[in-house]
Amino acid sequence: MEALIKKAGILIEALPYIQQLNGKTVVIKYGGNAMINENLKHSVMEDITLLKYIGVNPIVVHGGGPDISKALSLFNIESQFVNGLRITDAQTMEVAQMVLVGKTNKEIVSMLNCKGGKAIGLSGIDGTLIECEQLKPSVDGQETDIGYVGKITNINCKVLDLIAKDEYIPVVAPIGVGKNGESYNINADTVAGAIASALKAEKLMLLTDVEGIKPSNDSQEIIPVIAKKEVYRLIDNDVITGGMIPKVLGCIEALEAGVNRTHIIDGRIPHCILLEIFTDRGIGSMIME
Repeated sequence: MEALIKKAGILIEALPYIQQLNGKTVVIKYGGNAMINENLKHSVMEDITLLKYIGVNPIVVHGGGPDISKALSLFNIESQFVNGLRITDAQTMEVAQMVLVGKTNKEIVSMLNCKGGKAIGLSGIDGTLIECEQLKPSVDGQETDIGYVGKITNINCKVLDLIAKDEYIPVVAPIGVGKNGESYNINADTVAGAIASALKAEKLMLLTDVEGIKPSNDSQEIIPVIAKKEVYRLIDNDVITGGMIPKVLGCIEALEAGVNRTHIIDGRIPHCILLEIFTDRGIGSMIME
């Protein structure tokens, strides 16, 4: 009986958060170990399906770097990176699009459908959802051509809004389209942030392979709630480094565009999405204005 009462208490704790999120849009960037570990895959799919059933409108944006690298190796194409971005010539772009749209996207759609959801797979090409131009990152102070890597110029979010507010769960592959119809590979964190911004989503959630934001390099604790000015300080002090920088900056840009809350959470924890948004303390770091 005590165990049953405890379960009831958990549901009651979640009630105000469920009420707050009812009818709201939550953009979830799905990546990292949660896309590799089979148990975690099912855990994330269950979380997303549950969100839909209780009245939340989840939109999933997925990565797929490991799948792309594996496919490239089968074609004897070497993976090369600049500032964390994959150098993407025409052949690499063809493989990346094949993997992200044809394999990874459809696997996620299938898993969500198996959990009882009604998922629909999309890429940025569909309905010109993600318009972009070529991104030329700065390397040693010089603009560098790294091929078909996209910089988002516009999100045509009408189709996403219609699908998400109906009974479906949109699943978006991070492929954009240029003005001449050419495809571009785009960082999935960037896509998730841009979509959340365009829709003015209630929440943006980035699943990562780290616990969250820490106050110092030697700390074992994470910061549950952090203001954006403190994020900048941690970047300047080399506490937030590497791949975490584009994640936190993407969160800040989303906040400035009208997204209410942004979260960086550890996707290696089972049911991480539910634990973060339906418990009083959460498990990751929430970035606020």
